[in-house]
Amino acid sequence: MMNKTDSEILTRVGPGTMLGNLMREYWIPAAMSSELKADGDPMRLMLLGEQLIAFRDSGGRVGIFDHRCPHRCASLFFGRNQDKGLRCAYHGWKFDVDGNCIDMPNVPSHQAFAERVRAKSYRVFERNGLIWTYMGKRETPPPLPSFEPILLPPEQCNVFFVQRECNWLQALEGDIDTSHFGFLHVGGVTPDVVEDNLGRYAIINRAPEYHVADTDWGTMYAAYRPAEEGQIYWRFAHFLFPFWTMPPDGLFRDHIIARAWVPMDDHHTMFIHVSWKKNTPGLRKMKDGSQIPGAGMGRQTLPNDTGWFGRWRLAANAWNDYKIDRALQRTGSYSGIDGIHLQDQAMTESMGSIVDHGLEHLAISDLMISRTRRRIIRTARAVAEGIAAPGVDHPEVYHGARGGDFVAPASAGWLEAYSNEMNASVNPTGALRVAAE
Repeated sequence: MMNKTDSEILTRVGPGTMLGNLMREYWIPAAMSSELKADGDPMRLMLLGEQLIAFRDSGGRVGIFDHRCPHRCASLFFGRNQDKGLRCAYHGWKFDVDGNCIDMPNVPSHQAFAERVRAKSYRVFERNGLIWTYMGKRETPPPLPSFEPILLPPEQCNVFFVQRECNWLQALEGDIDTSHFGFLHVGGVTPDVVEDNLGRYAIINRAPEYHVADTDWGTMYAAYRPAEEGQIYWRFAHFLFPFWTMPPDGLFRDHIIARAWVPMDDHHTMFIHVSWKKNTPGLRKMKDGSQIPGAGMGRQTLPNDTGWFGRWRLAANAWNDYKIDRALQRTGSYSGIDGIHLQDQAMTESMGSIVDHGLEHLAISDLMISRTRRRIIRTARAVAEGIAAPGVDHPEVYHGARGGDFVAPASAGWLEAYSNEMNASVNPTGALRVAAE
């Protein structure tokens, strides 16, 4: 059972918290590039408990600020985005994307002091349709992230966002909990009716065994089950600091995918999916080619609005019980909820906005979850004592991580099987080769 102090370390992300300070050591994906237009409307942006404003200036550069104007603290959300800067609507003070005050029109020119005024701003860069920001204290930001899918050419990359109304940790833990796949997602089918996909082994045996280990990038697990005679079916997945996962649902050799679970605040999470368009999908179809009931994408979103939590919200949500179909649940779908992502969302949000960890009874099937929690707690405490956060200065460590499933000879140990599969995998970015050599 987790004590209250550890639970708070794992869930609280605001300024000054151990976890929040740890996450601020890293570059954070903040928005999609398409959300901001040159000289377009400023956008409210909630990140790590901070109320921010994002905008794109006339020259195409992006600024991310504290939403309060440093003059009288009126919100810059109402500002005028024009002429390479954001002008506060209250008194006209204007700021460039770096937060420099470049005009004080209500102050006589001989009494102005614009050079001494700055909006609290964060560093920004863009890559593959994502806007990233660095919210830490370093004068020189750390190297840019180098996960495999982030290094792909933009035309080969899938990116989408979905907001989840719960704490980041319980949202993320769904991606490192492999045994729920055989129930929540495909529990309504039997092995004989699904396509010839490796994922059928997760239905044949719904109670895998596990290996778990700490890694340079975070933690990893291997869930394993017998396959054909003399073979083992493996599902590998990873937690990567500070809030990334590489899930196992897809063929390992081309499963180039990373998913971020970015805390907006303690009660809201932005899920960000980045993957290679050529990935081989996991188990989704029946033998006749039809879709497994409930195994669709299930992520239709509501129109975005201008609120702090107004972006990328699902149309099926807690207010309409995720559009659960009880008749379908009785006849074909284990959950009655349509869509793998939506099924996960319903389960993690149903725990409450922050789950009470004191009510849990973890089992061996939760080994990766308990190991990851301990790793995060130790790391947050270490960073508070001045030790460098994992992977911040050496992002190449992430090149050793890939998730997915495969079958290997039973004679191979789990780390040997992983290494062999890495060496046999496609490597469109060239990054994986560094780790496989």
